[in-house]
Amino acid sequence: MCHPPNRPQPLAIRLKMPYLKDMQNKHLQHPEDSILSGDLKILDWFLSEKDLSVKIDGAPAIVWGTNPDTGNFFVGTKSVFNKKLIKINETHDDIDRNHVGNVADILHHCLDCLPDFDGIVQGDFIGFGGDDTFCPNTITYIFDEVIEQQIIIAPHTLYATDGEMKDAYVINDMVDMEVFDDTESCKFVQPDAWQIDEDFAEIVGFARQMSQLVTFATPSEAKQLEKELNACIREGREVVPETFDNSRLISFWFLVKSIKEDMLYLCRNNGPKAYIGNRQCGGEGYVGVNEYGMFKLVNREQFSHANFNNGRFACAS
Repeated sequence: MCHPPNRPQPLAIRLKMPYLKDMQNKHLQHPEDSILSGDLKILDWFLSEKDLSVKIDGAPAIVWGTNPDTGNFFVGTKSVFNKKLIKINETHDDIDRNHVGNVADILHHCLDCLPDFDGIVQGDFIGFGGDDTFCPNTITYIFDEVIEQQIIIAPHTLYATDGEMKDAYVINDMVDMEVFDDTESCKFVQPDAWQIDEDFAEIVGFARQMSQLVTFATPSEAKQLEKELNACIREGREVVPETFDNSRLISFWFLVKSIKEDMLYLCRNNGPKAYIGNRQCGGEGYVGVNEYGMFKLVNREQFSHANFNNGRFACAS
């Protein structure tokens, strides 16, 4: 067991952002996908100061902390947030009952090795220690030295709840480096991230003008468009606006995508070296948060195409 008999007092949490109670445990959107049904807050998001964090490509997602129902330490996957078939693990017996295979093995180690936490936190599993190179999902990470700890976790999201676990909401998407100090058993990966200054006012202003000429999709139509666009990316096919019924909307989608890619090009981090195959990359991407929302900045042609065709823990539960 990696836990001492008496757990240490919980670490204090210092939040960078105010409560984001309207942000439930949802899948993060690409900026360009967010505009399909006419929601244009991404244009304000582009121009506003934002908190950036590195999007680490770990798997499976690990959730741990204090169970609000019992006050006990727990570990789990995102299934802890299920409305039904909730899988919260406070003991090794719970893990054996709720999970199988590699995911169960990872959770057993997490139950033993993760430090106590007075709250709920989500992170991605990078691997077991003893090496300097890890490929938990699509991206291979190379550290400067061999990791001696038993497990490696990249924490990224804090949650709170006014009731049960299934009602948890995001309170912060970037966890301070000082909140999770490395322990003898657990290495935490939390790179600093920043963006080189650049003025996006002119191109965003042009996007606002262009948006006035666009007929936006209904919510159901937007979901279908997302599927079609994802299929193009997954299969490595070029997205051609003229092949869509609403070509002007897809052209606007392209414009927002290009603004995102310009912003992504200006992002930097001090994390481990990252590779897709033999080609070095900047990692999976970044997550940015401000008063206009939380969005991911990802090179879809590079990472998303590779991830669509890999994703070994995509259905972990």
